Amino acid sequence: MNYNMGLNHYLETSVNTAFPAELTLMLQNALVKHLTKARDSISQNQVQRSHESILRSQDILREFQATLDMKYPISQNLMLLYDYMKRRLIEANIKKDMEAIEEVLGFARELRDSWAIAIKKSPA
Repeated sequence: MNYNMGLNHYLETSVNTAFPAELTLMLQNALVKHLTKARDSISQNQVQRSHESILRSQDILREFQATLDMKYPISQNLMLLYDYMKRRLIEANIKKDMEAIEEVLGFARELRDSWAIAIKKSPA
């Protein structure tokens, strides 16, 4: 029990002290984690678990969309990409479609990896 309390405190502190760019990376990592869980759950025929993981992934994508600053041209492209990813996840959830999950997971990993590189290259 103490371990969980300590872990929760650590995670809460990490989120509360992170810079916006780091928070975005944390969310991108969470997206990849939930998509991986969804894929694994589908392959193990765990319907409810896959459903929950897909819903969490969609929630993260909605958060990304809500926080886009639309004054930048790239935001338009990201909005379309996030919308496409959400639509594919709806299809994946209905049909338990592994290919759709893999496609979205590929986009999520690419976005996460690009963001991680951008953070490393940006001045502190």
